[in-house]
Amino acid sequence: MPALPRTVRIGYGLGSLGTGTFGTVPGLILLYYLTDVLAVPAAVAGAAVFLPKAWDVLVNPLVGALSDRSRLPGGPRRPFLLIGACTLPPLFALIFAAPPLRGAAAAGYVAVLFLLAATAYAVFQVPYVALPAEMTRDQGERARVLGWRVGFLGVAILLSGALAPALAHAGGDGPAGYRLMGLAVAGLLAVGMFGAWFCTRHAPVVARNDSEPSLRAQLATARDNPAFLNLAGMWTLQALAVGVMLAGVQYFATYTLGSATAVTPLFACMIGPLVLVMPLWNRLASRRGVKYAQWCASSLFLAAALALSLTPSAGAWLGYAAVALVGIAYAGLQLLPLTMLADTLAADTRRTGRTRAGTFTGLWTAAETLGLALGAGAFAAVLAATGFRSSDAGHRVAQPGSALTGITVGMGLLPALLTALSLWLLHRYSLDEEETADVR
Repeated sequence: MPALPRTVRIGYGLGSLGTGTFGTVPGLILLYYLTDVLAVPAAVAGAAVFLPKAWDVLVNPLVGALSDRSRLPGGPRRPFLLIGACTLPPLFALIFAAPPLRGAAAAGYVAVLFLLAATAYAVFQVPYVALPAEMTRDQGERARVLGWRVGFLGVAILLSGALAPALAHAGGDGPAGYRLMGLAVAGLLAVGMFGAWFCTRHAPVVARNDSEPSLRAQLATARDNPAFLNLAGMWTLQALAVGVMLAGVQYFATYTLGSATAVTPLFACMIGPLVLVMPLWNRLASRRGVKYAQWCASSLFLAAALALSLTPSAGAWLGYAAVALVGIAYAGLQLLPLTMLADTLAADTRRTGRTRAGTFTGLWTAAETLGLALGAGAFAAVLAATGFRSSDAGHRVAQPGSALTGITVGMGLLPALLTALSLWLLHRYSLDEEETADVR
């Protein structure tokens, strides 16, 4: 089978500037924006962040089914990419427009805009994830396409994760900085999303997807595929662990390390290794198998999270070192599950004779969305339970010792526990089981 044009590979990867940015920035600063800039109580802020993303759990499979059945000009997926590119950037900017509202009213405003933005993101992301399985049947070519995607994902996470907090904290951590940040990040979203739509216009479609007629049918399809169930369960728990850590890093910088601006070097320590070590995870997966490599990445993430919880007693140096180890592990966690998903989809096609990438990727992105959404909600619940005190930018309040302990628990121990649970599901994952499920 001929190789895909280089412009298609690179163009497809550009979409990760959008998915990586939207997957990072709200999880990194939205909860903090609500509790420490708009004076929203922690429990209410957690609901405002969680509920719009939980809505995506229902929307993602629907988008997958619609794009499976699409006969629109431009292919089954690309029209959805364009709709998402036109709607998500302006909605993101409006989330951080910081109207003169505080407390519950501010939470309501942010929740509505975040819900609309999350829906626009689903319209883009689900078809985007399904594209590699349709552009080529060659496993090596899919790996090269995904390599560009993960490379741009690393750039997006590093750029948006460093840029967003720096702009938000400019000028005293007030509403004006967040407005500027919203506009800048919206521009980055637009570049990646429109770039993916434009550059994939010459991408071949070598396979069409068979859609399931309802969400119940999609869930039944997943139940019949034990490899996908275990893989999606593992990824949900790991997305939850990452979501908790992302939500906590700004609080960790402000209250554990003593400086709100410390979030930028923290994030650089976390994401800086991503692009550098990605080829090493790829090489390990090629030599020892992708499941073994995923096991190593998950175990390293667990150990680094445990080390992170010791920062208050050991000092800031351990916090930065542990976050750097998290970054090395995170590179594998971003690449390897996507490779396993592509292999699982190909195995399902061989077993059943049907191509159902839209169905499975809709469920996959729904699981990822649920995990990341629950992560912010879980960290907010820890804050509320340990007595965290909300404030606005002009009236910072002191936190009780219990809240400082809660930040450490949420940043380190909780992600470690979730990652440990995910290893059990990884142990159960096997494509051999999936391919022989119909025989049993």
